[in-house]
Amino acid sequence: MRNKNKKPELLAPVGNWSMLSAAVKNGADAVYLGVDSLNMRAKAKNFELDQLEEITEYCRENDVDVHLTLNSIVYEDEVEQARKIIRKAKETGVRFIICWDFSVIQLCREEKMPFCISTQASISNSSAANLYKQMGAERIVLARECTLEQIKTIRQNTEIEIEAFIHGAMCVAVSGRCFMSHHAFNQSANRGECIQNCRREYEIHDTSGETSFIIGKDYVMSPKDLCTIEFIDQLIDAGIDSFKIEGRKRSPDYIAKVVSSYRKAIDLHLENKLTPDIKKELKAELEKVYNRGFSNGFYFGVPGDEDYAGKYGSLATTKKVYVGKVLNYYRKAGAAFIKLEAGELNLDDSVYIIGNKTGCVELKISQILKDEIPVVIGEKGDEITFPCNEEIRPRDQVYKIVTSDL
Repeated sequence: MRNKNKKPELLAPVGNWSMLSAAVKNGADAVYLGVDSLNMRAKAKNFELDQLEEITEYCRENDVDVHLTLNSIVYEDEVEQARKIIRKAKETGVRFIICWDFSVIQLCREEKMPFCISTQASISNSSAANLYKQMGAERIVLARECTLEQIKTIRQNTEIEIEAFIHGAMCVAVSGRCFMSHHAFNQSANRGECIQNCRREYEIHDTSGETSFIIGKDYVMSPKDLCTIEFIDQLIDAGIDSFKIEGRKRSPDYIAKVVSSYRKAIDLHLENKLTPDIKKELKAELEKVYNRGFSNGFYFGVPGDEDYAGKYGSLATTKKVYVGKVLNYYRKAGAAFIKLEAGELNLDDSVYIIGNKTGCVELKISQILKDEIPVVIGEKGDEITFPCNEEIRPRDQVYKIVTSDL
């Protein structure tokens, strides 16, 4: 069993370089990603296979592990493609292949590539966990349907590493295995193609066609997002080895906010400094980025009616609005020089600065200079300078953070 005083791994999702940089710079211990195809986010922007070497080199330099998803079902004519990906992963130093199709498991065994069993396998007891361990798996991702008490029991009865989700989207289907998207649009969720049509507003008709109703009040097929920040200490003490954040289709600012919030919570708990007030503050931070409302998931029992989304789309308390781009960064002065292309900036506004190598920098505008003269507002078309202590780069995009109209 993992030592309760040992930090669990914080595992972040990434789909492009700006997300990767944001995850690394905000404290992720590991990242997971997909390449080309054969992963459960095939419709997301994934990396190319030939980028793996650069990705793993960057992560090694920052003491961050890379996990590669090969977690869709695999057809007969795709087995050799899977082998090619596994060989490249091993060559470049990927820590784990995340999988559940037995063909991929067998390929990992043949290629002597460490592998982790995906949540798609619905592992919900120690017997299954130990069977996968006998097959060579080093880690399992537990079924999302497991309660905290069940996880504690599993932890006591297996030596395999345990990974569990702590934040992000949940699916109404068992461990995400669903045929609704495939039935309606021939886009299989089990091939990473889900279009989330379950989350839409629906109209139902009686058989006579005389009466119809709009089902948009409760969105009974659209669960709220998982958020464990209020009980993350209990998950740490349960001996879970890795905490997984969902969100390979989300944005760099989402990754930065979620990773930094859980990083702070984990570290503070292990220092006996995580208080209810701090948890409340961190939850408010998490509410600022994309979410469908928050739920405890299955950790304390089967979710009820209150765990379904009350509307379509995000309930984030803030949103970002594009205003311009970085022209230069003056490292010695700690200042950003930007051009406002689509809006204005005022003193005390908050911004995100996002770029491939920059990741996501969040700051509050404490001073604005235009032609080296202090001003209180920068308008569209202006080139302005403001203090920025974190390194940014030319062509990074600048977004103003504004309150959402919910």
